[in-house]
Amino acid sequence: MKITPTAIAGAVIVELEPLADERGFFARSFCRDEFAAAGLEPAVAQCNVSFSRVAGTLRGLHYQTADAAEAKLVRCTRGAMMDVIVDLRPDSETLGQHIAVELTAENHRALYIPPLFAQSFQTLEDDTEVLYQVSHPYTPNTEQGLRYDDPVLDISWPTAPSMISDKDLQWPLLADRDALVAFAAINGASS
Repeated sequence: MKITPTAIAGAVIVELEPLADERGFFARSFCRDEFAAAGLEPAVAQCNVSFSRVAGTLRGLHYQTADAAEAKLVRCTRGAMMDVIVDLRPDSETLGQHIAVELTAENHRALYIPPLFAQSFQTLEDDTEVLYQVSHPYTPNTEQGLRYDDPVLDISWPTAPSMISDKDLQWPLLADRDALVAFAAINGASS
């Protein structure tokens, strides 16, 4: 595996280093020891699969509050998606900043997302499937979210959403950066 830092500390891209022959290839997609050596949360408490039938489907921005915060390793196993994460760590120099990473079945990349990040994705192809390895079991009463179209976050999505849940349309908007700082302090513990 090749672990590459992103512009936001703690978030990394994990790329396969395939051993190929005439049959295809073999590669490790996760290694507890390599994750720990890189300072990443190596625990996997739950694995989830998401399937979206229509290109342009948007899911998120979701996160869990500090008492059930999740580190995630997200990989697209079929189709293609744009994964977007927003730093919500209260003491982070990049609070409120986001990155977008294209994950496809062909590029075999994964995005490691530290705890206290909001995460969302938009599918770029029909019939897109996403696999998540998560460090903490899902705890429904700690789920929170932000609006995908919040002007404070200023995320450029590939296209207008073709599908989005009513729940995701109901997440709150931040009025300004001060609201984001206050929001992070309330919803997250000191990082």
